[in-house]
Amino acid sequence: MTGGTIALIIVGAVLAGLVLLAIIVAGMYNKLITLRNRFKNAFAQIDVQLKRRYDLIPNLVETAKGYMAHERDTLEAVIQARNQASSAGQKAAENPGDAAGMQGLMGAETALTGAMGRMFALMESYPDLKANENMKQLMEELTSTENKVAFSRQAFNDSVTAYNTARETFPTALIAGTFNFTEAQLFEIQEAEKEAPQVSFT
Repeated sequence: MTGGTIALIIVGAVLAGLVLLAIIVAGMYNKLITLRNRFKNAFAQIDVQLKRRYDLIPNLVETAKGYMAHERDTLEAVIQARNQASSAGQKAAENPGDAAGMQGLMGAETALTGAMGRMFALMESYPDLKANENMKQLMEELTSTENKVAFSRQAFNDSVTAYNTARETFPTALIAGTFNFTEAQLFEIQEAEKEAPQVSFT
């Protein structure tokens, strides 16, 4: 072999190696994009259910007002917590991968769940309210929505876990760091929140 032929073989091997490396990097990058889009879509499903929940709460409070006139502070606290949760939800929906936004939503949801829990506890003292057909229907819708939120949250957390695992695994971690694929925050809730609020209407 001549020196020129050897040089061509070396150049060809280097070029083939670079092409192979580019294909591998592109594959890892595309995998991270796919997983990130998957958890963003999963959060969109949570967002739909949370908005439905936020729409139900004012109707619930309005129905309760007629029976719980002396519990104005509690009812106002529910509306205030609902408004804060709705605002936090909008912020989280803008970028579901932002840890601060997700933590803000989790905090607001905790406050809302607590305020609603206090309202439901007081409702036990108002049998006429519990017998109200409109209230029964609203509570059924709320319970159904809470169950859908829980299901959607699980799907979101599964997607986030898959994304975070991929971005932490070598050699994909090198690509994740280079292209700023940051860690996504799980949508976690405390044990006390895991059950949908329930009031007995029997």
